[in-house]
Amino acid sequence: MSASISQNLLLTIALAPLVGAVIAGFFGRSVGRRGSHMVTILGVLISFIGSVLVLRQVALDGARFNATIYEWMVLGGLKMEIGFLVDGLTAMMMAVVSFVSLMVHIYTIGYMEDDDGYQRFFSYISLFTFSMLMLVMSNNFLQLFFGWEAVGLVSYLLIGFWFKRPTAIFANMKAFIVNRVGDFGFILGIGLIAAYAGTLNYAEAFAKGGDLARIVFPGTSWLLITVTCICLFIGAMGKSAQFPLHVWLPDSMEGPTPISALIHAATMVTAGIFMVARMSPLFELSDVALSFVLVIGAITALFMGFLGIVQNDIKRVVAYSTLSQLGYMTVALGASAYSVAVFHLMTHAFFKALLFLAAGSVIIGMHHDQDIRNMGGLRKYMPITWITSLLGSLALIGTPLFSGFYSKDSIIEAVHASRLPGAGFAYFAVVAGVFVTAFYSFRMYFLVFHGQERFHHKPFPGEHDHHDEGHHHDATPHESPWVITAPLILLALPSVVIGYITIQPMLFGDFFKDAVVNDIVRHPAMQELAAHFHSASGMALHSLQTVPLWLAVAGVVTAWWFYLKNPAIPAAIKARFAWIYRLLDNKYYIDWFNEHVLAAGTRLIGMGLWKGGDVGLIDGALVNGSARAVGAVAQLTRLLQSGYLYFYALVMLLGLFGLMTWQLWPQVRRLFGL
Repeated sequence: MSASISQNLLLTIALAPLVGAVIAGFFGRSVGRRGSHMVTILGVLISFIGSVLVLRQVALDGARFNATIYEWMVLGGLKMEIGFLVDGLTAMMMAVVSFVSLMVHIYTIGYMEDDDGYQRFFSYISLFTFSMLMLVMSNNFLQLFFGWEAVGLVSYLLIGFWFKRPTAIFANMKAFIVNRVGDFGFILGIGLIAAYAGTLNYAEAFAKGGDLARIVFPGTSWLLITVTCICLFIGAMGKSAQFPLHVWLPDSMEGPTPISALIHAATMVTAGIFMVARMSPLFELSDVALSFVLVIGAITALFMGFLGIVQNDIKRVVAYSTLSQLGYMTVALGASAYSVAVFHLMTHAFFKALLFLAAGSVIIGMHHDQDIRNMGGLRKYMPITWITSLLGSLALIGTPLFSGFYSKDSIIEAVHASRLPGAGFAYFAVVAGVFVTAFYSFRMYFLVFHGQERFHHKPFPGEHDHHDEGHHHDATPHESPWVITAPLILLALPSVVIGYITIQPMLFGDFFKDAVVNDIVRHPAMQELAAHFHSASGMALHSLQTVPLWLAVAGVVTAWWFYLKNPAIPAAIKARFAWIYRLLDNKYYIDWFNEHVLAAGTRLIGMGLWKGGDVGLIDGALVNGSARAVGAVAQLTRLLQSGYLYFYALVMLLGLFGLMTWQLWPQVRRLFGL
């Protein structure tokens, strides 16, 4: 029998960040800046320690928890409740979310040191952590949706944290609206489950999956399970920024760097990946839905990687890297390799948080200049940031023995083994994406840390280079303080070793045995992976014979040659293929299409509904029209109001005569046989 997990421990893990957020948010002025960061860090630290204890119980003792904590209401047979489900998937997510959040909290002390909204920021990121924990710990769709919307709301506040910047306000509104599009599909999927399964509880809904798979969606030839899963995945497309609902994520770089790391590494954008993995008992019943997931993920993985090549803002390069890696995770989900997807989610959380925080360290060292074309040679000025950035980049491109290698190569092999429609295109996309990822990652790395020092003359001056003209600050870069470098070092360690340590139990052991469902007969990807896996070291040695490793090497060498040895080559390519550059620089014109076609069309429809529906029909015909009709009737009835008593008496007699005639007419007809 599996060991049990303390309910009080789970409540403490979930609520500790909320307590810190409330204290920093409502009493920030009373406790001060130091008190605010101490109470929020303490809350997240408690969550992290508790999550590690839970992870240990789950991994070593086989402990599980699935129970209702609070029953809110019952509508007919539909229960709305708060409950926790803790298994291998949840325990891993809890540990990753709380650890990355803890690193971000510590890092924020240094990064936001001079910001007027210091207490408010700590309150927001702690509230964000609480929301994500409630999402991953939920055992029912109602709580999942609460956490889902809560992380969306807090991300809106954090992306627009510097609310005096018009670009930040535009970015947070864009993120909010795009996520509403995805969330519309998500709530439709939940509604279909509630309507046809009659429950919001995961276990009960999954148990009825077979029945749902036999129902045809009314009015179509599609199976209900296919429609439901696609609706759920549309929600994931919004949260996890999949094409074409990816457009909000690059613009969210307008927020402070710590929240870029928190949103894009282990929390909000991975919520969609986690949700689909949790819903694996339903997705396994629909090959159509899995193919849809597979193709969308492949498009995102490859084409978002191309956009990273032309970016010059250091944070946006990492942001497009996030988009591409989310595409890899989604491809794994579509290939029915759910454990591989969440394995890459875990490894990616560490090295992507590292890269974002390292980018923030560079920004601080460069006095808030984010253009990588103004950098170069920072290696000797920022040694800790340099080495941790290198480790993060090596993990990102899938260097053997690094964490990203084990998860990314497992995704490629899983897609290769998939038999679903679209698997061929997906395999091409993830393999080609290896070269693209290595190229843009080391383009950024070489331009920032090696080559000529360009920060003295800055060939591309930005807004920060024209301020404080009366105060000549030293433009020489400098290493960041320990509150910034310490999280970099702590994130670098798992970025290197976590994949080697955990690949066997997470992919080929029992860690996820009751958390994800895989039909190995119809979807044999995981079975084929297991057949070829012998050890983590053996997998690294075997990679020397595989195409992805040499594509990664080719990407690094190409970036080195283009940007350190012969910079004239990329300039010549840009001039020769200017139309391709314009296409990438304008992000495939998707933003243009959204603004000039979708938004403009929506405005026209809205104008029509306003003028025709609101002003014309409701105000004009119904409200004002009814008033005019009453007035017209009143004008007619006024003609009958003479003021003479004999006239009123005549009208009364005529009315009485008419009433009597109407009452007696049936008898008259029968009497005379009419």
